[in-house]
Amino acid sequence: MPLTKLQFRPGVNRETTSYTNEGGWYDCDKVRFQAGTPEKIGGWQKVSGSSFLGTSRALHPFVSLAGNRYVGNGTHLKYYVEEGGGFNDITPLRKTTSAGEVTFSATNGSSTLTVTDANHGCLVNDFVTFSGAASLGGAITAAVLNQEYQIQGLLDTNRYTIVARAQAILSNITLDGTYSPTPVTANSSDTGNGGSSVVGAYQVQVGLDTTVAGTGWGAGTFGRGGWGSGASLIAIGDTLRIWTHDNFGEDLIINIRNGGIYYWDESVATLTSPYGRAVELSDLAGADSTTPTIAKQVMISDRDSHILVFGCDSQDNIGVQDPLLIRFSDQQNPLVWASQATNTAGDLRIGTGSEIITAVETRQQILVFTDRSLHALQYLGPPFTFGISLISENLTIASPLAAIAVDDMVYWMGEDAFYVYSGQVQKLPCSVRSYIFDDFNVGQIEKVTTGVNSSYSEIWWFYPSADSENIDRYVIFNYVENAWYYGALTRSAWIDRGIAPYPIAAGLDGYLYYHEFGNDDGSANPPSAIASYIESSQMSIGAGEDFVLLTRLIPDITFEGSSASSPAVSMTLETRPFPGANYTSATSNTVTRSATAPVEQFTEQVFVRLRGRSFAFKINSSATGVEWRLGTPRVDIRPDGRR
Repeated sequence: MPLTKLQFRPGVNRETTSYTNEGGWYDCDKVRFQAGTPEKIGGWQKVSGSSFLGTSRALHPFVSLAGNRYVGNGTHLKYYVEEGGGFNDITPLRKTTSAGEVTFSATNGSSTLTVTDANHGCLVNDFVTFSGAASLGGAITAAVLNQEYQIQGLLDTNRYTIVARAQAILSNITLDGTYSPTPVTANSSDTGNGGSSVVGAYQVQVGLDTTVAGTGWGAGTFGRGGWGSGASLIAIGDTLRIWTHDNFGEDLIINIRNGGIYYWDESVATLTSPYGRAVELSDLAGADSTTPTIAKQVMISDRDSHILVFGCDSQDNIGVQDPLLIRFSDQQNPLVWASQATNTAGDLRIGTGSEIITAVETRQQILVFTDRSLHALQYLGPPFTFGISLISENLTIASPLAAIAVDDMVYWMGEDAFYVYSGQVQKLPCSVRSYIFDDFNVGQIEKVTTGVNSSYSEIWWFYPSADSENIDRYVIFNYVENAWYYGALTRSAWIDRGIAPYPIAAGLDGYLYYHEFGNDDGSANPPSAIASYIESSQMSIGAGEDFVLLTRLIPDITFEGSSASSPAVSMTLETRPFPGANYTSATSNTVTRSATAPVEQFTEQVFVRLRGRSFAFKINSSATGVEWRLGTPRVDIRPDGRR
């Protein structure tokens, strides 16, 4: 019998059984599809050796007028501006005390200091920087006190504790906020209180990196009533910390979801070392009295240079959040928000739903999602400036970070399906839908984040699997191949290539990574191998009644792009007697290319002897420096009787 080509449909299908999906792929990890064939995904490498504190959930690239390249990075503990591989802490302050309002007390033999500050308003893990303090008289010197600290415990509304340390930086705070510094122990001479010149500069309260049951997003029965209506919020720190940000020219507009709105002036802040902090938008010189102070999201309209804030306070009721209100500033002016005949500032209120979840800008319009509807916001020009229209009702979106625009199309993950808007809302046919949503931690759905990898026409969604509190999985839709595939990877934020030649993603280890960079996992030094594989569904001859005999495999693969001198993959043929049985026999052979051979010259043929009613094909690699793309292998197969 002549050789049989092993040709498969692009993408993975888990919506049917393996036997039903004959001619398709059934399982994979770290694999993508290009031109209909599978290949290993690219590797990743740290952007720099510097790390940041917290879990990043927002990245934004921008460039200054002087050509400086930045990436804004919002974590549950801090907000940074990355430049040249270093992370500059620009986290806004919520208050600064007057001199003498803060005092310290120490206990002999203990490194724990009690800080007294009336109505401090702190949460555990908040950050404060002290200045102007004098020595307590012994080991607790002025140098020990005058630095940044993370609050360890709350005694009451007027007192909290810190752990005295000698370090000048918070290098001993772990990524989840756990504090383990090298302590400085007070002695019997530490009887002072720090003097009358102590000033405490308190950063905005930290957020959570895990959704808490009973508060916040989808509390109680998920999706009951309005978005997050299960319970009232008891503190800022009870909801997952999500930042939104956009650049206004070379400056940054920053927002904490359901929190403050801040402005970072690049030309002023970068003159200091460390960089100056972002300040409240309403505190800018010249800001009018109606400037919004609280919102769910900020955005700059690229077409007309208006600042838009979503789910914000109204100009007549500053400080009271309206979850369905949209406001926009005067054109090209972040300081003017009062609507007048002489400017283009104004507001709109959505009439459907109970809360704005997110907004996504396309080339022609801005799509605004509520908890149950989708609206189009469009620039009209004077006198109305913007208009809004209802597109669709009774839809869902997984999280504020679950939607992304690709040209004029918007893709998003819902609670149990994927959607696309291309002039109308449609469900995306998804061949892995059940596989994804049946293994999903719904309690942490707010963590879902998405990104586009335009070089490969891919949209990535990162999500937590059923047994994980954190993101540990991804699913990809290739909108050119119309194919779905998935795998395991911990990334909490992603931006496409642009100011950098590679996509940038945030790991849960406190590092940013260039993706599609090399062939390996660069999270360690030296880099480790990326284990990738793809496995086909079962195949048979005819109706599958007869046994088949497999005697030979002709590989077809390219290792172009590999950095290893002798790249190799393992190709496996495995057989079953019945669809529901285990694979009873398998032959795995390594296909290699020598260092001196051309790219297409590799193992010529592999002889096997396998018998079964159906068989499957698998390819995998687990060595460093390997890049592979599968072609069309052939297999020598013939009927072998019914027994």
